[in-house]
Amino acid sequence: MLWETNPDLPEWATGMSSALDEKMGLEMLELSPERVSGRVPVEGNTQVAGIWHGGASAVMVESLGSMGAYAHARGFGRIAVGLDISVTHHRVTRTGWVTGVATPLQLGRSICSYQVELTDDEGHRVATGRLTCMLIDPPKSP
Repeated sequence: MLWETNPDLPEWATGMSSALDEKMGLEMLELSPERVSGRVPVEGNTQVAGIWHGGASAVMVESLGSMGAYAHARGFGRIAVGLDISVTHHRVTRTGWVTGVATPLQLGRSICSYQVELTDDEGHRVATGRLTCMLIDPPKSP
């Protein structure tokens, strides 16, 4: 998986992909607090009508936005947890890849918000999402 082998990603991100990201085939392309990008194949992530699944859009918004928030939270010794997510679907796609780019709307000490734009291979907007995360102290080990 590109997430694990992409030399352009920060070393701390190694091993950070989730089981759901792996099932969807998420390939992380860029990762910083200011910009996160990744892509998912449409094949294997469709609904019964054979089009890109809206839930797949939500997973991409959550995964990309959360990783950006996590990258930002590291600067404060904190972790990011989701508070709110919304996704608006604009267009269907049936083949190829859906690429997402997450950019911050707010990078604070306790709250981060990201806008995530999802596009198809032709650059058409498939969906737009927003994710807000709270930055918290990591759980203490027993």
